[in-house]
Amino acid sequence: MPGKNTQAAGSGGNDRPIEATAESSTRTSKQDWLDLAIRTLIEDGIDQVKIQVMAKKLEVSRSSFYWFFESLQDLHHQLLRNWLHNNTDPVVEHAQRPAPNINRAILNVFECWIDNRLFDPQLDIAVRIWARRDPSIRAVIDEADRRRVEAITAMYRRYGYDEENAFIRARVLYFMQIGHYTLDVDEALDVRASHVPAYLLAFSGQEAAPEDVAVFDDFIARFAKYRDNMAEG
Repeated sequence: MPGKNTQAAGSGGNDRPIEATAESSTRTSKQDWLDLAIRTLIEDGIDQVKIQVMAKKLEVSRSSFYWFFESLQDLHHQLLRNWLHNNTDPVVEHAQRPAPNINRAILNVFECWIDNRLFDPQLDIAVRIWARRDPSIRAVIDEADRRRVEAITAMYRRYGYDEENAFIRARVLYFMQIGHYTLDVDEALDVRASHVPAYLLAFSGQEAAPEDVAVFDDFIARFAKYRDNMAEG
């Protein structure tokens, strides 16, 4: 289970300093610490997720950290929980959504690859790099990958693919996308969208109906508008 695996990420223990006071926590929230830890993990790696370093960036005392976390290991545990919630649950949920045909079902999953609010590729890569040095983190990633592939496999089975065919197609779809992120392919959104019919044929073995592609094009247009509005804001 995820909770069991993530607890293994650190040695545990309560190193809360006795000088921590309520006053020291009023300038920050738990989410402030988590957001900074995530940014630091992505930009600098797990070695730089340090209490003193983050406290300096937040312009608060080190003791305020202990109002929200028992220890640095506790923060690591919650980072992993955040990653599992934000990067795995949406993939599973989208793979389970009803759709009139397999290509529309695949496009539901594609939404996660377009919208980084559903799947953050930078965070996913950062956690995988972290796992290279910590077997307990590797175990958490293996479980997340299993859940994602299992959900996509079940999606294929719902549309008549046999067990082996569904499993291999799910792996191809999922592993291709993770590889795309790992290679850091720089491709404009409109270029990616232009390849959608060919991707659907490759992943399903069936030609995409124009109306199915149109539904996904509308999703991309809405996301692009959101992204542009965020950039202007």
